[in-house]
Amino acid sequence: MKNIIKILSFVIASSLLISCNGYLDTDPTDRVSDKMLWSNEATAEYAVNNLYSYLASVNGSQFLAGMTESLTDEFKYGSYNYNSLCYIPSEFAYGGSTLTSNYVDVYMGVWESRYTQIRRTNENIHNLKKYGDGLGDNAKTQFEAEMRFIRAWLYFDLVKRYKEVIIYDEDLSKISKDKALDTEEKAWDFIQSDLEYAASKLPTQADANGRLDKGAAYAFMTRAMLYAGRWQAVVDAANKVMGLGYKLNDSYADSFKITADKGNPEAILEYEYNLTVGGHDFDSYYTPGGDFTVIDKIGGGYGTPTQEMVESYELAGGGFPDWSPWHNTDGTMQTPPYANLEPRFQATVLYNGASWKGRKIEPYVGGTDGWCQWNVDKEPKGRTTTGYYLRKLVDENHDLSKQSSSSQPLILIRYAEVLLNKAEACYRRNNATDANVAIKAIRSRVGLPYSDKNGDALWTAIRQERKVELAYEGLWYWDLRRWGDASKAYPIGLNAYQAHGLKIEKIGSDYLYTYVSVDDKDRNFPEKLYRLPLPSSELTTNSMVNQYPEWQ
Repeated sequence: MKNIIKILSFVIASSLLISCNGYLDTDPTDRVSDKMLWSNEATAEYAVNNLYSYLASVNGSQFLAGMTESLTDEFKYGSYNYNSLCYIPSEFAYGGSTLTSNYVDVYMGVWESRYTQIRRTNENIHNLKKYGDGLGDNAKTQFEAEMRFIRAWLYFDLVKRYKEVIIYDEDLSKISKDKALDTEEKAWDFIQSDLEYAASKLPTQADANGRLDKGAAYAFMTRAMLYAGRWQAVVDAANKVMGLGYKLNDSYADSFKITADKGNPEAILEYEYNLTVGGHDFDSYYTPGGDFTVIDKIGGGYGTPTQEMVESYELAGGGFPDWSPWHNTDGTMQTPPYANLEPRFQATVLYNGASWKGRKIEPYVGGTDGWCQWNVDKEPKGRTTTGYYLRKLVDENHDLSKQSSSSQPLILIRYAEVLLNKAEACYRRNNATDANVAIKAIRSRVGLPYSDKNGDALWTAIRQERKVELAYEGLWYWDLRRWGDASKAYPIGLNAYQAHGLKIEKIGSDYLYTYVSVDDKDRNFPEKLYRLPLPSSELTTNSMVNQYPEWQ
């Protein structure tokens, strides 16, 4: 089989001349019938490849208005204009009467899109079983395992949002306009069953030729079962991953920007782009504004890390610095302890004076990157409102003067997350020993000390490592939500606080750092957001469902 990572972008861009929407069994002259499609390994492979695009589309549609980190204390979009990647993430985070069922469905609802993808996946599994006897047992089994992994990936995104959903499998005769919601427990059973099948049937990474493998299935099992609260299943799957040869990359920075085929032993599930057929726009949105300034253009810096996130990092030798001098709203000339913070900070956040693309970052008033005041300067034009820029996931080797799109790979699951998933599951099972082993491994990679902990102290350590190790990988908002912490007061939850940044002014050769709020009001996560509302389209067409009680 072909290497999916190398051809995936082509599959998306070309939109294939293949469909699985019930063609006749005869052989049309202008397109491929389902029977022909699934009786030939090469064409069947293309059909499965087309479904692989769902892995990236799910990851990229977690929040229509930007990164979910903007709904937490980690990230801030700087423009006050009323559109996506600008004011809406802040408006959403403020909660209140704005969060109607329709508003929430527009920006966080995925019901219709996921069910469209699930239907297409189920149609392909159905057709594989109906027409695929001539493929050979090995190919047929692998294709089914890959598609069941993808189906689990899609259902996971639904269940973590809605809890009670409608379960459909490849038996297309069960499709009905009117169908009741299944229980959350049944949904997790379905996801677990698909992943168990995938893990048992898929090859190892070494034999998968870039396609889905059993390591990806077991690793995703650790994430899915963590949300399901099935702690032993998490531990069992994590142990399977650990037995497959994955390990932490020596370099934290390389763990999320180098692919497995380039020597990253931590990359378990990844999505690689090819600029000849299309890349992604992450760099255009999040690269420092000065990257555009130096080529006489305007762009970048739409969202930036907050002061709260910066203060989440420890010193390189362990322990937290005292940030109180920089909480002065009158400003201080003291230099913040950026250079003394641990390696994960250095790999994640760009700060005043940090090295980047052969220059120094200048996030101060009048600097190359610049600073703008939230709620006053409506058009930042690449300038930061927080005094910082995102380094993690942005490609330092990307030359914007030659190419706007980026090919920086997307690491969807890495070994560090598996260790942290295991640590949490072990904690829930009162197994502090194994939880401490996992946390110590994570911290040792970046040279941080660690002493074994129990009880609340162990849980605090697990929370800390998830926030810092997995920063900006799309997990923190959902962590707070699944823990039931999001509705609590800050710093445990997302209520009753404002995010901050540092306004930086250059005075001679020195800098004045002033603590500033980058919010209009306190943030608020209402309890009803623990489950998203059903869309009006489902309520209108399906007589067997009613809106969830918290949204009525």
